[in-house]
Amino acid sequence: MTRYLILSDVHANLTALETAIEAAKGRWDEGICLGDVVGYGPDPNEAIERVRSLGLATIRGNHDKASSGMEGADEFNPIARAAVDWTQRQLEPENLRWLRELPRGPLTRDGLTFVHGAVADEDEYVFTPEGAAESLRIAPSPLVFFGHTHVQGGFLLRGERVDGFRPSVSEAAGVVTMELDGDARYLINPGSIGQPRDGDPRAAFVLFDSGKRAIEFWRVPYDIEAVQQRMDEAGLPEPLILRIAFGR
Repeated sequence: MTRYLILSDVHANLTALETAIEAAKGRWDEGICLGDVVGYGPDPNEAIERVRSLGLATIRGNHDKASSGMEGADEFNPIARAAVDWTQRQLEPENLRWLRELPRGPLTRDGLTFVHGAVADEDEYVFTPEGAAESLRIAPSPLVFFGHTHVQGGFLLRGERVDGFRPSVSEAAGVVTMELDGDARYLINPGSIGQPRDGDPRAAFVLFDSGKRAIEFWRVPYDIEAVQQRMDEAGLPEPLILRIAFGR
């Protein structure tokens, strides 16, 4: 039995990352990061160094590629491109090298599959049941964890039917547990640590117990104002500063 901490889309938000790690303390044996350690946020070097210090097995995301110069940012919107340009200027040489050496998905562990976007395309966003269908059918395992959309939840395939779901994690509980159906195939998104886009600004991650076959969807509040202040001091675009307070 292995207890996994699975997180994604840190986006250079060290405060959110540290808060999530503290909440998950003592609850996991192995950690996986589904990419986009940098981009948007004010702490690119610090976020990389923290992920590395935790020993998280990490695959690359599109912002990791763009910020390290592996790919251009031509397909990014102007605000995202500005954040990429700023991040490139901040990265220490060792952290730049680490980003460039990140493997692409899929990553496999213990009969599980981990990707940044879709199974067949690391840069594809999976928002709908129709978009999830191919990944569910071609995945090398019945359980796949993916990121990229910043939306906590996922999709399941039973027979020929694909359904989407979103956990409702209350302010009081902070966690929702879902037991897996052995007859279904799943795409599970832990949500975003540093920039959620599902209307809930709290940092999002999941814990998975391979013995119990149960997934815990977590949301934890963090000091958003402190992150916004650092973003403002760094001169990052105002829309990025504002959006983290709304989870959009």
